[in-house]
Amino acid sequence: MYIKIEGVRPKYLTYIAIRSGAGYTLYMTVARTRYSFFTQQLLRHLNTPVKVQRWLTSLNYNTEQTMYGLPMVVRRGRAHCLEGSLSAAAILEHHGYPPLILDLESTDLLDHTLFVFQRHGKWGAVGKSRDIGLDGRKPVFKTIDTLAKSYVIPYIDAKAHITSFGVLDLRTLKNRSWRTSTRNVWYIEEKLRNIKHTKIITPKTVVALWRKRFIDFKKLYPKKQPDYFPHRENWI
Repeated sequence: MYIKIEGVRPKYLTYIAIRSGAGYTLYMTVARTRYSFFTQQLLRHLNTPVKVQRWLTSLNYNTEQTMYGLPMVVRRGRAHCLEGSLSAAAILEHHGYPPLILDLESTDLLDHTLFVFQRHGKWGAVGKSRDIGLDGRKPVFKTIDTLAKSYVIPYIDAKAHITSFGVLDLRTLKNRSWRTSTRNVWYIEEKLRNIKHTKIITPKTVVALWRKRFIDFKKLYPKKQPDYFPHRENWI
């Protein structure tokens, strides 16, 4: 089975050149990646960030203390935010997207992570979350900074708000098992803790305003999630 490669070629894969018209087209030999047949089918079908976001949205949210990559996410049919980010990175790397993970640090010490990508010079994101407004973003943001800040308001709840962000290029890791391993890859979480983060300063009045709105909403609808956030047109 072959998948056509456009853009950057992941170095760890193997390739075959197949004659196409007057020249040759480079294809990835998926069989060498040690993925299951079903996962290979997903790799071929999920060739855009939008398709990957829809797939992640269809999965159940994983509440267990695990840290799995794509093979186990496919097998189990569920993922938390970092497992979703790693899966998106593994899939979209096959289609020329660098495997970049955005880490959002919060006051409650519960980080949120997303896969980030560029298209036509603008940044977007793909993600998995159980909360409304913390999933993907269309590639409309000029910088990583503005992309990260688009999550500030949806993140505010009774206790938490975002304090900083950092980006990890998974290609810089010596351990590359995150792509195909069926074991927990806790070293990814440890690496994210240690990367450089840039502070996001949100005015206290803004935090207080949206926190009050969150608390008031939960009093009225204790079993519902708030969906009143601005700029929903930028969400995937």
